[in-house]
Amino acid sequence: MRDIDIINNIKSLGIDMIDNAKSGHPGIVLSAAPIVYALYAYNLNVNPNDPTWFNRDRFVLSAGHGSALLYSTLFMCGFNLSIDDLKQFRHANSKTPGHPEVDITPGVDCTTGPLGQGFATSVGMALGQKILKERYRISKSETFIDYKVYCLVGDGDLMEGISYEAASLAGHLKLNNLIVLYDSNNMSLDGSTDKTFTENVRSRFECMGWTTYLVKDGNNLNDINKAIDRAKYSKEPVFIEVKTKLGDGSLLENTNVVHGKCLSKDDINQLKSKFNIVNEPFYYYEGYIDHLRVKINTRIDKKYRESNEKYKKYINLSDENRTFANYMFNNDFNFNLFKANFDITTQRREATRDTNKEFIDFLSHYVKTFVGGSADLGSTTKTMVNDYDNITADNFNGSNIWYGVREHAMGAISNGLALVNLKPYCSTFLSFSDYLKPAIRMSSLMKLPVTYIFSHDSIYVGPDGPTHQPVEHLSMLRSIPNLKVYRPADIKELLGCWQLILNSNNNPSVLILSRNEVEQHNNTSHNLTILGGYIYYNVMEQPDYVIVATGTELTYARNITYELINKGHKNIRIVSMPCVERFLEQPIEYRNKIIPPESKVIVLEAGSSFGWHRIAHFNLECITIDDFGVSGSSDEVLHQMNFDYDTVRDRIFEIVNK
Repeated sequence: MRDIDIINNIKSLGIDMIDNAKSGHPGIVLSAAPIVYALYAYNLNVNPNDPTWFNRDRFVLSAGHGSALLYSTLFMCGFNLSIDDLKQFRHANSKTPGHPEVDITPGVDCTTGPLGQGFATSVGMALGQKILKERYRISKSETFIDYKVYCLVGDGDLMEGISYEAASLAGHLKLNNLIVLYDSNNMSLDGSTDKTFTENVRSRFECMGWTTYLVKDGNNLNDINKAIDRAKYSKEPVFIEVKTKLGDGSLLENTNVVHGKCLSKDDINQLKSKFNIVNEPFYYYEGYIDHLRVKINTRIDKKYRESNEKYKKYINLSDENRTFANYMFNNDFNFNLFKANFDITTQRREATRDTNKEFIDFLSHYVKTFVGGSADLGSTTKTMVNDYDNITADNFNGSNIWYGVREHAMGAISNGLALVNLKPYCSTFLSFSDYLKPAIRMSSLMKLPVTYIFSHDSIYVGPDGPTHQPVEHLSMLRSIPNLKVYRPADIKELLGCWQLILNSNNNPSVLILSRNEVEQHNNTSHNLTILGGYIYYNVMEQPDYVIVATGTELTYARNITYELINKGHKNIRIVSMPCVERFLEQPIEYRNKIIPPESKVIVLEAGSSFGWHRIAHFNLECITIDDFGVSGSSDEVLHQMNFDYDTVRDRIFEIVNK
C-alpha cells in the first residue's frame, strides 16, 4: 500500500468537504497533507480508540483554517468520525466545525483559529508536560508522563507577534518536547509574502534558542520523517521548515486565490484524475483506511500499554497519588477553602493584592496542579509563590513561571497549561488585560479553568496616568461569554471568590485586585459571595433605593449610606456585587429579592457604566467613570474624574432627595 495513495485520498476528502460546504480553505489541504500524514502515520503517539489518552502526543493545528485536512486525516486514521460527519463540515452542531474545536471533534487537542494562538498554546502544552513529568513521578528515575507536542503553522501564524513572544520563552526554557512544522509556501491570503514577510524565519528561531531543519520538498515524505525523527532527540525546541506549494496540483497552484476560495468543478475533476481517485464526492477506499489504522495501532500499542501500566503503578503507591491523579486526569476536583484557617478579622487593612498573596502561597501547598506567574510584574501583583522554586530550563519542579514582558503569549501559554490539566494563573495590571483579550476569549471558548489575576483595578493608581488607569476593562471582560469576573471588597469576599475559582472546572476566571488599601467589613460574607451579589446592609424589606457596589467602592457605599440614615433616609439598601455573572445565574426570585424591580438602583463602581443594565433594565442610575483618567496624585485624579468621596456623596444625595 503506497503512502502517496492514502495522502491523495486524504486530499480528495478534504476538497470534497470544502466543495460540499461551499466554504473553506483548499490551499492548505493540498500543500500540507504530506506533513500531517507523516505525523499521524509515522510519528504521533495517539490512540484513535482512546483519543483522550493522558500520555498521547498532542497535535495543534495552529493554521486552523486547514481543518478540512485535519478532519479527513482523523477519519482515515480511525477516530470517531464518520463520512456523514465530513459531509456536515462547517454546518451547525456538527463534529466538523469551520476551525478545530476541542471537546467537539475526537482527536482535536486545542481550539484554534486566530492565527498565532495555537502556536503559543502549544508552547504552554509543552511546558505543562515538563511540569507534570516532574510533579507526577513514580520514583526519582521513573515517570509516566513523556509525550511530545507537535504544531503545524503557516506564514500567518509566524507574522503574528504572539508567536515571537511564545517562541522566545520556549527557547529560553529549552522545551525540547516541542516540534513545530512550518508549511512554508510564501503565500498569504492577500498575495505573495514578498510584500510583507521576507525575514529568514529559521535564523530568527535559531537566535531564540531553537534547533531548525529545512525540508526542501514538501512532497518528500521520507525527508519529512527524517527531520521529525531528528527533532525527537533534540535538546532544544525544534522548528522544521517544509517548503510546499500552496494548492499543490490545483489550477490555481501558487496563487493567493487558492488559499480560501472553493475550487471549480473542472479543478476538482483534474485533481482527482491526478490522484487516481474515483471521481465521486466523498469517495474513500476501505483498503487505505484499514492499512493506515493497522499501521497506527501497531506502532503505538506497546507504548500505550506501558503508559497505562505505569499510571496504575503510580496511583497504587499511595492514596495521595490516587487523589492527585483523580483531579488531574478525571477532572474530579473538590476543594473546600472555607475550612482553611485564614485570618478574616476586620482588623486587617491592606490592598486586596496583598491579601491575595496569602491565598496564592496557601494554594501552592495544597493544590498540586496550581502553577502560574506574571508578565514581569510578580513583585507588584504579588503573585510570586514564596516556598517553591522558579521554573527554569534546569528545574521544572517549581511553581513560579517567569513570563517576562510577554502578556500576549502568557495568556495563550496558560491555556496550554490548562489543556494538559494544570490549574494555571497568570497576572498583570488590569489596564494591560487588553493584551490578553484574545487568549481570554479562547479560554472561555474552550471552557478552561485559567485564572487571570489583574491588580491596579482603577483610577486610584493615580500618578502613572491614563495609560495605567483602567476604565473600560471591567465592562470588556464582563462581556465575554463563559467568563467569571470577580472584584472582591475585602478578604472575606476574596475567600469566597477563590472557593468558586478553585472549583470551577468549566470556565476561566478573572480576579480583580486593588493596589490601594481597603478596609475589612463587618457585613461582608464569604458564604454569600458565591451567589455573586448579596445584601450587605438593609433596613427595610422593600427599599426605595438600592446602592450596588463592587470592590473598593463598597466602603464609599457604606459611609454614604450611614450619612443618609443620619439625615433621616432609612429606606436604603446596599448590595455588594463581587461577581455580576454569578448573580445573573441565580434564580429570578433571588435576584428580585436582592434588587427589587420597583427600587431605584444606584450602581457605584470606578469603571465604565457599560453593561450594568443587566441587573436593572429600568430605574437605573450609574455613578461610574466613562472617560480616561489623568496623571496626578490619587486624590487629584479622583477629584478631576468626579469620583472623590464628596462628589459621589453629593450625587447620591441628589438622587435620593429628588
